[in-house]
Amino acid sequence: MIEITEEPLSPEFVVGKTRTDDSGCVATYVGLIRQYSEGKAVLSVEYEDPRGEAKGRLEEIASEARQRWQINNIAIFHRIGKLRVGDINLVVAVAAAHRKEGFAACQYVIDRFKERLPTRKRETYQNGSVRVSGH
Repeated sequence: MIEITEEPLSPEFVVGKTRTDDSGCVATYVGLIRQYSEGKAVLSVEYEDPRGEAKGRLEEIASEARQRWQINNIAIFHRIGKLRVGDINLVVAVAAAHRKEGFAACQYVIDRFKERLPTRKRETYQNGSVRVSGH
């Protein structure tokens, strides 16, 4: 299950959607907007999906994880829009029979997300400077 949304994310909701009766675990990751980035105080972070490609990019990452590990289910929820310090921007949940596969797949998804940021990210700092990355 892949979701791109402007609504606040609920890790509990994502875990509930991911868990299966044949899973022994749901390995999760909750990404937050941190107070400092690049050594500067963060005012806000804005994620945009101007070309509507983010969902497809995340589906590719999820498919890669399914091919590499025996997992029962996977969910990636990414929040777009303007976020403040402390807001949740990403929830990854991987249901698997065993924790080793669940954690490995979850780590893989997070690493690929960071490498291939599926959205445009605009960090605005309290000193007025801005950094843009991603698509």
